Amino acid sequence: MTLRLPTWLTLARIVLIPVLVVVFYLPFPWSNELTTAVFAAAAVTDWLDGYLARRLGQTSAFGAFLDPVADKLMVAVALVLLVQANPSPLFAIPAAIIIGREIAIASLREWMAVIGERAAVAVSVIGKIKTTAQMIALFLLLYREPLGGFPTLEVGLVLLFIAALLTLWSMALYVKAAWPALTSE
Repeated sequence: MTLRLPTWLTLARIVLIPVLVVVFYLPFPWSNELTTAVFAAAAVTDWLDGYLARRLGQTSAFGAFLDPVADKLMVAVALVLLVQANPSPLFAIPAAIIIGREIAIASLREWMAVIGERAAVAVSVIGKIKTTAQMIALFLLLYREPLGGFPTLEVGLVLLFIAALLTLWSMALYVKAAWPALTSE
């Protein structure tokens, strides 16, 4: 198997996960800025790898498998770091919803693939909107310092709750799509 640029970008996103953790815990006043930059780099590779794979005709089964894994890992690690740094229900509840949904839907997709119904649980528009809100929320929450009067922490928390609600909505859509297969004998 030859790895092409889109897959290398996805692998780079996975490599950035331990970097994100280390940078998050650096004892420097600018560590939040560097943490945000690492997360932003990962988010850019997420967009870029998919764009390049389609644009250059370099899609692969391995890339299609690895891309969502890299996304889920990066988001889950960022959420865990934020909950650890802010141990309150305001952070823990949306984090638990988002991580729990990802596990449930990944399991649902795997099961649907096993029974030959994978297309019934394809990515929805709501899922894409959820991902956008989630990434912006995490970006703002990792930065956490006000930017020229802009309340990054507060706006990030609002977006995180919006992402959690969209997470539940998209999960309901996935379950609805899969329901006939789930309830068949």
